[in-house]
This record gives sequence, C-alpha cells and structure tokens, in this order.
Amino acid sequence: MAEHTKNRRRQLHTALFSRLVKECMDPPPPVVQSGVSCQEFVSILALHRTSMGLVCDSNGRLIGSVTERDVAHRMAFRVPPSTPIMELMHAPVTILRDNDYLFHAIAILRRQDLHQAAVVANTGRLCGTLLLKDALAAAIPFALDLSERLTHEATPEGLARVKEAQVELAEVLLQEQIPAPEIQVLLTHINNDIYRRLLDRAVREMTEEGWGEPPVSVDVLVMGSGGRGENFLFPDQDNGFVLGDYPPALHSSIDIYFIELAERLTTALARVGFPRCRGHVMANNPLWRKTLSEWQAQLRLWLRRPNAATLRLADIFFDFVPVYGEGNLARTLREYIRERVGRHYPFLQAMQGIQSEHRVALGLFGRLLPDATERRHRGQLNLKYHALLPLVESIRLLTLREGIAETATLARIEVLHARKFLDGNEQDYLSGAFRQLTRLVLRQQIKDFRAGLSVTAFVSPVTLSKREKDLLVAHLHAIKALQDRVRAIFSADLF
Repeated sequence: MAEHTKNRRRQLHTALFSRLVKECMDPPPPVVQSGVSCQEFVSILALHRTSMGLVCDSNGRLIGSVTERDVAHRMAFRVPPSTPIMELMHAPVTILRDNDYLFHAIAILRRQDLHQAAVVANTGRLCGTLLLKDALAAAIPFALDLSERLTHEATPEGLARVKEAQVELAEVLLQEQIPAPEIQVLLTHINNDIYRRLLDRAVREMTEEGWGEPPVSVDVLVMGSGGRGENFLFPDQDNGFVLGDYPPALHSSIDIYFIELAERLTTALARVGFPRCRGHVMANNPLWRKTLSEWQAQLRLWLRRPNAATLRLADIFFDFVPVYGEGNLARTLREYIRERVGRHYPFLQAMQGIQSEHRVALGLFGRLLPDATERRHRGQLNLKYHALLPLVESIRLLTLREGIAETATLARIEVLHARKFLDGNEQDYLSGAFRQLTRLVLRQQIKDFRAGLSVTAFVSPVTLSKREKDLLVAHLHAIKALQDRVRAIFSADLF
C-alpha cells in the first residue's frame, strides 16, 4: 500500500510538470451570441451538460465568459430572465492554449480565481475546456506552489526567477525518489516553455515596432541535451532556426527579420540564465539559421566531407526538437536526416573515430580514474565527459546507423533492444548506467548551487557510498564495453 501511494504521488508530481493542457481538457464550452437571454443561456448549458459558456459578438469574436453560477447569482437578485447574457459576462475572456503546459495553465487559473477556462488550438479554433480541480491543490500543494514560481510573466526578470525555482523543483523530486531522467525531462519541458514564451514576446514586440509578422514560416530548434530531453541545471544555449524556403532574391529583406529575432532571443535567454554557447551554436550565427533547403544542402556537404570541425557540428545538430513553430519544417528535416545518414558509412566511421577519444573514467585494474585536467577539480570524477558523453555518443551513433528517429538516450536504448541490436543484459546495464549517472550529476549540481559554487558535473569519489562506487564501476565497464563494440562494428563495416 505504501509503495502504491508513493507511485501515485510520483505520477501526480510528474503529470503536473510534463503534461499538456490538451491531454487533460474536457469538450469545448458552447458559444452564444451576446443578445441571448439568461433563460436561453441556462437551457443551452443544460443541453451541453456544462457549467460554462462563451459569448461572442456579431463577428464571432469571443468577448466574455459566463458560468451557471454567475446566472444563478444574478437572477437571485431579481435580474429578469430576459436580460441579455452579455450583461452578466466576465470580460475579457481567459483563453488557454492546448499546447500550454499544465502547470502553467493551473497557475493562470489560480491567479485569476477561475475554476475553468476555454482552450484553443494553434489555429485559434475552440477545442476544449480546462477545469481546475480542488483535489489537485490538496494532493500536491508543494507542486502548486512551485507552479506559481515557475510561471512568472514572460520578462527576462520574471523568467530568471523561473530558472531559480527549477533548482528547488529538482531537489524536491530527487528527494521523492523520482528517477533523474524523469526530472531531466521536466526541466527540459520548463526550459523549452521559456524559449516559447520569450519568442512569443519577441515576435509580439517586433510586430508592435513595425517589423510585422515573420515573413516566412519558422521552426526554432533546441539541440544537444535540450533536444534529447536531458537538461541538467542551467544548460548553455544550443539553438537554431529552420526557415521556410523563399526566393534567393528576397534573402536580404527576409533574413534581416530573423537576424533581429535571433539577437533578441539569445540576449533574452542569457539574461534569464541560459549562458551563451561558447561554440556559438545559436541562431544569431548564420551557420545555425537556414532555410529547409539550405539545411538539407548543409547535411549533404557534411556527409560528403567529414572532418573534425564538421563532425563536431553534426554531433550537436543531430539531437534537435522544435520548441516554436508548427514543427513541419523540423519533422521534414528529421526524416531527411534519418533516411540519409545511415547510408554514409565513411561519415559514421569518421564520427566514431572522433568519439573514441572520449574515454570512460576507469584506470588500471578497473579503478575509478579522477580527472587530471582541471586543477580546481583535482581528484574528482568528470561524470559528464568521462561517463555520460561516451554513453550518449555511442548510442546516438548506433541509432544513426540504424535509421532510428528517437533522440532521448533511454528511448534509443529501448529501440535498439527491440530491434535485437542490444541484448537484455546490455539494455539493463546501459539504462541503469544512464539513470545512475544522471542522478549523481543532478545531486552534485544541486549541492553546488546551494553552496554558492559553479554548477558542474564533477563528483568527488569520497562523497559516494560503497554501493554507489561499486555500481558506478560496473556501469563504466558496461559503457566501455559498448564503446569497444561500436568500434568493432564500424571497423568491420564495408565501405
């Protein structure tokens, strides 16, 4: 029974911070004309078996909302049944989007003291109703308090406080024994929501300043750990734009818009708490701001002429997801990559050669090998570069070879196992390695943050229990075995 309760609490915690409004909404409320009488309105609510309706004007524009309770309250004060419903409505109407995160929607409803709100799709079409359940507040009050702090207004100052609240979110969930990869997914969801809100703000401000709407369609990508859903605390910026194709003659007039948008985005992200990428993997760099056709041409060039520089760029690029836009451009590009990369064995072999330089933290006789390159971290283990990176890169390389579209490391391991490429023992060890490593790194980052230190992935072996050390050694051996197997596979491939 205790285990069931713990699992139920875990589901509630993760549901609030990872699910979207569209996964939890009820059917849309009825919409009535502003001249409809209170009596007619009540009949319409009864017909639809709902307690809320929306009011529109003669042009179909939503102008207010009315609940059954509003009508009953006013009629109790002798408002005639024939009174137009527009005299009782709340205006302006609160509208949620179906792809809003649930924690964000809950915060809006609580701040406005609403029990429900209408939901629209990206097209503006009314598609549902979100109800605020009183039981939610009783079940997970800590999460609701955090949701308030994770949904500040979309200003750099407000969103900077969102970043700070992420540390407490991670700390509480880690204490609740939520697996670290699940916490990473939640952190990534929140970070991607920050991207979207900053982009919404930037586009709105540019429109108001006379730039107009985006001249062509755009999907904004996050890459690296953000693309895999594996963010730790305070990740760097790794982003890019995929633009809809347009005639080359229009390049100057169109690109100037996206240069401005990219500068506003990267500047705002830096103010919020996403450090600028030291390798300039950001949309304000033309290399990461291209049309779909240009990205496809770039990929063909990388595949034909692999070298150390292009391999590093491709390695970052291959793990991407769209965080803004309709996603069609990103999906087309993903499919283009999936169909082509696996056929270019020389490229994959060259990538494996570069990645083989990333050794696991094991020394003689299989002992843990501390990092020797960072003086201030002497004696500590760099679990990002000498544990997680070799695992993530090796699994990515195999999925590229097999034409697998998944980007998350654990999901990639599952698919490779389903295709009989990894046996049950390999799947178990590698999945366990990823879970333990991410937990150790996340725990250390929280500890660093609380101590006022730079947040890193350096972990001192003396802080590990004997069981943690034994598991870590076993997991590092499994990753090394994977690296050896990948090396053998690409050495044996015929080109």
